[in-house]
Amino acid sequence: MNAFDYRRPSTLTEAAQALNAISGAKLLAGGQSLIPAMKLRLNHLPCIVDLRDIPGLNSINRKGDTLAIGAMATHAELVESAEVNGAIPGLAHLAEGIGDPQVRNRGTIGGSLANNDPAADYPAAVFALGAMLKANRRSIASDDFFKGLFTTALADAEILTEIVFPIPNRFAYAKFGNPASRFALVGVAVAETKAGVRVAVTGASGNGVFRVAAMEGALARSFAPESLANISLGSSDLASDIHADADYRAHLIGVMARRAVKAALV
Repeated sequence: MNAFDYRRPSTLTEAAQALNAISGAKLLAGGQSLIPAMKLRLNHLPCIVDLRDIPGLNSINRKGDTLAIGAMATHAELVESAEVNGAIPGLAHLAEGIGDPQVRNRGTIGGSLANNDPAADYPAAVFALGAMLKANRRSIASDDFFKGLFTTALADAEILTEIVFPIPNRFAYAKFGNPASRFALVGVAVAETKAGVRVAVTGASGNGVFRVAAMEGALARSFAPESLANISLGSSDLASDIHADADYRAHLIGVMARRAVKAALV
């Protein structure tokens, strides 16, 4: 690991000032992706700005018909939260399937979303639920947040602070995980909300999370696993690697989508 400066601000203002002052500085929200990359010298960063001492960033609160989760809330905190389990139990189930206990107790929802790994779980839930992502400068709708491989709409000095989920009528997530990393080879989130049905897929494309309009239309007509039985997806835009080829991932999208719908109906 290369040498770097380390900052541990106590306010969002101080954190933003550090990002502005040091070109190439990066935020540390949990470190489950950033620190391994630094240890392997894939990232050579001049400064790390640790968010752990900023109060309120790990809060979880139900506010009317929304669930507001602070960006520094850990995966384990989502699993154990009465608010999450009461409002969107499928989100707690998703968090429980991330990594191992060590990762769940250190990794954060905001860190995962800001990193936007194409096989991460949270982007599918955020996209399917039509969540609003709040930063220190502005709010960004989920439809506008994800910009491709490891890329989001966040500007260099913007800090993700909170994710606001509309509480759905139904929501579930199903994934076929890599047995070693537990990242999704394919993960599908299905939500029935006041705004309609949304289906989001992660792990299947190198460009990151995407929606499936054909499945959304079929489920809007009848929210049942059988509604997806005759929908076949092309594989031309899907990823192939040592774990699964594109055709297999296309097949898995249908399987995981039907499982997610079945789980949402329980």
